[in-house]
Amino acid sequence: MTATSQIPIKDLLKRLDKCYPNATTALRYSNPLELLIATILSAQCTDERVNKVTESLFKKYRCAADYARVSQEELEQDIKSTGFFRNKAKMIRECCQILAEKYGGEVPRDIDVLTQLPGIGRKTANVVLGTAYGIPTGVVVDTHVQRVSRRLGLTKEKNRDKIEQDLMRVIPKNKWIVFSHQLIHHGRQVCTARKPKCSSCCLEDLCPKVGVTK
Repeated sequence: MTATSQIPIKDLLKRLDKCYPNATTALRYSNPLELLIATILSAQCTDERVNKVTESLFKKYRCAADYARVSQEELEQDIKSTGFFRNKAKMIRECCQILAEKYGGEVPRDIDVLTQLPGIGRKTANVVLGTAYGIPTGVVVDTHVQRVSRRLGLTKEKNRDKIEQDLMRVIPKNKWIVFSHQLIHHGRQVCTARKPKCSSCCLEDLCPKVGVTK
């Protein structure tokens, strides 16, 4: 482990449970495929914007085969406001084509299978498996988790894969899913990139505030 502090993990998890008892993804979805699509669209885009786009998108495309059949140009227009729409449309179409042809349109429950699909990395796979299926395959490391975990002294790493490995070593497996959601909420609401609200933080007395300038 490459931690910078001996922060008490049990106390940390208890505080997070108290502050964010119902933490989950802000993305709206009704099945694993929808969460997979929404997560792909969320790259370099706000969850709020993704939810606005998927409100109509999920009514138009009901299954993996629908995404596989649509033209590149049409899907691009449907998701254009999420940014990087050409690449996202390409990944979604290619991914859904494989899902439709090889997996009966279902999203596999295996991280090794998922990460072999076009456009699906560990972060997306962890989100879908953890949030949609309740399978703890790892810790989702987005920009918020990356920042907060470093400030808490849980890792010194900058690479997201290495950060995930550090977190998986110290956080109990049965907490991986909720821990990710809690840190994301905490990073958005309190431990912001600029001017973190340390004085009103529920972790203030535990946190070593690594890299935080006063």
